[in-house]
Amino acid sequence: MVEASQVHPTTQYALEAVQGLRVVGHLERLACQRHLDDLARQGTPDFPWVFDEEKADKIFRWFSYCVHIKGPLAKTPIILLPFEEFDLGCIFGWVHKDTGLRRFNKAFILEGRKNAKSTEAAGVADYLMCGDGEESPEVYCAAVDKDQARIVYKIAKDMAMKSADIRKRLKIRNYEISHITRGGMMVPLSKETKNKDGLNPSGAIIDEYHAHPTSEIHDLLWSAWGQRAQALMLIISTAGVDAEKSPCFKEYEVCKQILERTIIDERYCVVIREMDPEDNEHDPANWIKANPLRAATPEGLAILKEEHDRAFDSRDPAKIRTFRIKILNKWVYDNDRGYIGEYLADWDNLAILDPQTSTPAERVQAFSELTKGLLSNVGFDLSKRIDLTADGFLFVLPDGRLAVTAHGFIPEAGAARHEKTDRIPYRDWAADGWLSITGGDVTDYNEIRSHIADRELENDWKVNEVCYDPYNATHLATEMTNDGYVCVEIRQGVQTLSEPTKLFRELVAQGKIVHDGSPLLKWCLANAKEKIDSNENIKLTKENKDDTQRIDLLAALINAMVRLDALKDSTTPSVYSSRGIRTV
Repeated sequence: MVEASQVHPTTQYALEAVQGLRVVGHLERLACQRHLDDLARQGTPDFPWVFDEEKADKIFRWFSYCVHIKGPLAKTPIILLPFEEFDLGCIFGWVHKDTGLRRFNKAFILEGRKNAKSTEAAGVADYLMCGDGEESPEVYCAAVDKDQARIVYKIAKDMAMKSADIRKRLKIRNYEISHITRGGMMVPLSKETKNKDGLNPSGAIIDEYHAHPTSEIHDLLWSAWGQRAQALMLIISTAGVDAEKSPCFKEYEVCKQILERTIIDERYCVVIREMDPEDNEHDPANWIKANPLRAATPEGLAILKEEHDRAFDSRDPAKIRTFRIKILNKWVYDNDRGYIGEYLADWDNLAILDPQTSTPAERVQAFSELTKGLLSNVGFDLSKRIDLTADGFLFVLPDGRLAVTAHGFIPEAGAARHEKTDRIPYRDWAADGWLSITGGDVTDYNEIRSHIADRELENDWKVNEVCYDPYNATHLATEMTNDGYVCVEIRQGVQTLSEPTKLFRELVAQGKIVHDGSPLLKWCLANAKEKIDSNENIKLTKENKDDTQRIDLLAALINAMVRLDALKDSTTPSVYSSRGIRTV
């Protein structure tokens, strides 16, 4: 057993968070669990990264050379707090086992305001100028406008000026810093910067990303990435408003899915500190989840309590909203609500085998054995031919649980487009068998027809009914009717879909669903939001109106769920003797 004194501070923080010894939110706990899980598999053939404690200690030592520049602690060395050691230790301690180069080329830290994010980012900016040993380093302190961009730059500049060990390494001017011997530059960058061509960044700090109306600055820097051996982009922010349009909120949604392991991105370090949805926002004990610095002391907590009372006693909606956003780190966006919500965290527990310890092939085989010879409803959801579409199989098991599996289809052009613009790993999912990438620019719907027939044959499944959204599907349904299937048109109004949509979620909550661990299906679940009408009917929708966050596999299963009672009533294969198209 490892003694506590032998555990590195980064790992110690993670252990305490996961074991409940520290008050942290669900997403921060997932970040800590990710670190611990990665330690368990470090240096393996499938995971060529290792945690180098010396590399982590090096950034800790660097901050001991840095001094505070404001307030009562001005000119005194910075002493990192445990949460900062976790952040910095993860970002700088994980390296490639062969090259020693940093694992993470991007990091996202979201927490309440005045928790020393800018001080931490400024110290990192100075380190990237000195500590990496990079020739002609280029570090950009980026923000939405020149005044904001100068905030982190000015902190980094003043920190360098007032820290003797750093000052002797750098040539410091008002709006540019360079290394004495290796040259390069650190400069503020915003959309107002005139010459933004020819960037070759070794580091970038994007400050208060929530305030950016577009992703222009992020995309400009990211498009210049890859020319340095271990470039690092650090995004720091609190939550914001207008989440429907905010590029930071879109980044936040991707980062949540990285922590939930719906999306796998081994090069992206994510730490999100926020209160959990069920937390009482008036209970000071919960505030530390978003305020690891301010709420860590009685004095800081008292100040937060004053801000809380001032906001809520005013009964001014604007002041209350500001407290929720800036202090509690809550996003403000439209009334669409997450469909699966807190149950997404339990979804993996309902898989036929643990997705973390089994291969896709093992899970598919186990699911096939579980459902062999059973009757099923098939649902399909045909979206635009240029994007994701899906079929889904629904089974009633002898013990009363439902078994579900779903498969996606996307044309080559669509997969390439989304991998480039949205980092959606369609090719990885296809390689593992969860998705079919079809040739050309559009999906041939006959691929779905063939897939359903092949799955029947391979697994000795018997299709009871084919349940389809009539959008784009009438011709396919007619062809499948001619093949001998009973095809049932599923109207897409709330009167038809609300109850089966609610039932699916209830069964997930009750642990009465089993699935094959498809990450593509989990991704669709994570993307799904619900809209509620005045009669409390619900209907699935996407968070955004664009076509990047798809829900098609879930929609296909909900279509099959509409006819669940018919599936339960059908106990023999005699359904094949009747053909036709019905409407429900």
